[in-house]
Amino acid sequence: VQLQESGPGLVKPSQTLSLTCTVSGGSITTGDYYWSWIRQPPGKGLEWMGATAYSGSTYYSPSLKSRTTISRDNAKNTVYLQMDSLKPEDTAVYYCNADLGLDYDPLEYDYWGQGTQVTVSS
Repeated sequence: VQLQESGPGLVKPSQTLSLTCTVSGGSITTGDYYWSWIRQPPGKGLEWMGATAYSGSTYYSPSLKSRTTISRDNAKNTVYLQMDSLKPEDTAVYYCNADLGLDYDPLEYDYWGQGTQVTVSS
């Protein structure tokens, strides 16, 4: 499975972030894979944000649930992340990930995209 993130590198505070994860080498609708987003702010640890299951169910970190939406386009084999009301502390490298089963620990994920830097600044 290969994962490729894409999106804007710079977003202003209060705006909405939209990231795309293009998946190849596997289908997002088959198997027992969960497709997740994980981020790492500068100088801090990895943070699991949420996931969408092969079935289409979604799961979110309680701390981010109010601002985060994970969606998908099965025909394009693509997963999306939308985060509203961005703050400077949302500045991080955002990763698209995949694993068999639902994991909340980022270190458990087997498949990682290269990551995309998002900076929230005016």
